[in-house]
Amino acid sequence: MSTPKHPDAQVASPYGYDFWNWLAREDPEYVRARQPLSALSIGDGKELPIKHREMVIIGILCYRGREDGVVAHMRRAIQHGATKRELLEAVYSAAVPGGGPTLSAGVKALMQLDTEGAFKK
Repeated sequence: MSTPKHPDAQVASPYGYDFWNWLAREDPEYVRARQPLSALSIGDGKELPIKHREMVIIGILCYRGREDGVVAHMRRAIQHGATKRELLEAVYSAAVPGGGPTLSAGVKALMQLDTEGAFKK
């Protein structure tokens, strides 16, 4: 069950991870201190568009088998214009060095999002 979002948690992580809600309540100072790093890493206004930054993150999370993270970051990439095919190709790219488990994590995340209707027909 998810808890109400804390304002600092949303700023620190646009992905809706429940652990940020808990952490923001337990240590809001840490969450505030981490915000500038997050903004530099995943924020707007850089040379590399957000959807491409998300694809890098997706590849790493696929490799690490973090399917919940893959889904969350794919959602954000979609919000920033990524297509199903672009995400699939990002998963393929990550699977070359990462192997079958990387491919599996990425395809399972895409299947979930496809079932949920995340991609406009």
